[in-house]
Amino acid sequence: MNGLRWTVTAVVPLAGLLLLWNPGRGADRAQKVGPDRQEWDAVVDKAIRFLMTSQDPAGSWSGRQSPGVTGVVLTGLLKTGKVSAKEPVAANALKYIESLVNVEKGHIAGKAPKVQLQNYVTSVNVMALVAAHEAGKYKRVIGDAAEFLKKLQWDEGHGKSAKDDFYGGFGYDSKSRPDMSNGQFALEALVAAGIPKDDPALKKALVFVSRCQNLKGEGNDQPWAGKVNDGSFIYSPAGGGQSKAGGSAESGFVGYGSMTYAGIKSMIYCGVSRDDPRVKKAYSWIQKHYTVDANPGMPKALGEHGLYYYYNTMAKCLYTLGIDEVVDAQGQKHDWRKDITEALAKRQRQDGSWKNDKDPAWMEGDPNLATGYALMALSYCKPKR
Repeated sequence: MNGLRWTVTAVVPLAGLLLLWNPGRGADRAQKVGPDRQEWDAVVDKAIRFLMTSQDPAGSWSGRQSPGVTGVVLTGLLKTGKVSAKEPVAANALKYIESLVNVEKGHIAGKAPKVQLQNYVTSVNVMALVAAHEAGKYKRVIGDAAEFLKKLQWDEGHGKSAKDDFYGGFGYDSKSRPDMSNGQFALEALVAAGIPKDDPALKKALVFVSRCQNLKGEGNDQPWAGKVNDGSFIYSPAGGGQSKAGGSAESGFVGYGSMTYAGIKSMIYCGVSRDDPRVKKAYSWIQKHYTVDANPGMPKALGEHGLYYYYNTMAKCLYTLGIDEVVDAQGQKHDWRKDITEALAKRQRQDGSWKNDKDPAWMEGDPNLATGYALMALSYCKPKR
């Protein structure tokens, strides 16, 4: 933008997203956005020190639990800007990821991986290789992985038409039911890999992503779409619909924070403009449910499930939107970079890691994974002054 910046405000908090191009105000805001530099540095440096001690001799983090944890951690380390691909901790991790490249299949999930891991693991490892900024070295591997991910997409090649609720989605593999979580990782990897904006995979994905939104209209033709109709996103419309936050096809599915942030950024990846009614409606839900204390929309007892995943998705979405402040439903302004950094600082353990003891299902009890997600989130929270 040649040094000019987008700024965001809301004349009526629930009216949605209003983007104003104002070079003067943008330049002024750029001097005040984000957390205190010393606090951000301290939190990130402490996490990096932990990860330098928890890496195993093979170069992985929690490699025995999942080959995907290393991709999450390495992406977080590199995107903070404090670790380069040449430093031993990153170089050893890259060698480990290189060992996962399956030339025959095209994925980056190992020689004989569990089928259910192929999407997530390949996607996060693509992100890590792209973040290494060694395009010449990894160009072919990244390109092959992008083609592999496209083959996982439910489309005509899998016997699905645009009328089917599986259409355009990505699951754990080419046979699993598609969902918004697998979809956001695949789309982020494809965009990072540099696929063109008019790629058919993105157009097909938009069909699925739109059906994940609680918004009746041209984009969502599902019978339950208008029963909640608040613009939030659910886990999956496939097979009649599902939300981790509850609900049913009869009463409507409850949307929640991590999927709503995932849905917005996925729409933008698919070419939807920031002032599209679908994005505006979803953003109004965010304004109403803005928080860094829990994954909003989830039942209270499950509010901290997937919390570090939530921080990462929230930060990446708001960064992608180009928003510096979220104006909530009460008209209060929130510097989200500062809020997320402070929330993570409070939760950081003495050894520099994060661990989610309230998350038995989504692997965040593993300090390496939780710390990787936290660093990914923090990489988008860098102070702008």
